[in-house]
Amino acid sequence: MDVALDEARAAGARGEVPVGAVIVDAHDRVVAQAGNQTRELNDPTAHAEVLAIRAACAAAGSERLIGYALYVTLEPCAMCAAAIAAARIARLYYGASDPKSGGVAQGARVFSHAQCHHAPDVFDGIGEGEAQEMLRAFFAEKRKG
Repeated sequence: MDVALDEARAAGARGEVPVGAVIVDAHDRVVAQAGNQTRELNDPTAHAEVLAIRAACAAAGSERLIGYALYVTLEPCAMCAAAIAAARIARLYYGASDPKSGGVAQGARVFSHAQCHHAPDVFDGIGEGEAQEMLRAFFAEKRKG
């Protein structure tokens, strides 16, 4: 999660919402990492999770990441949760919950839908305090300006 938090800090420094993601393989080796780039790429799908999944799939030479784990600083939204399911990621670890836009434990709860073909094992609250503080400070600064 430390690498994901570093990616989140870097995203925040670029003016992006500070969310970072890291994917590790079955041997716990980092294979992809990313921070949000929606503004930088003018792409609403350029969430940290999606970017990391794309990079990990390219590195693996497969659209499936069976046995891999994703660490992300914020509860994935519904779009990202659907991508996690499609990639068949085995384990999801996330930091801060997202009552407004979350798609795992909040809102859409993508993994509990009958249409969801794969649900990872989910572990929440990993690095939660630091992730929450980073997001709080980012949005407080945005409201000032």
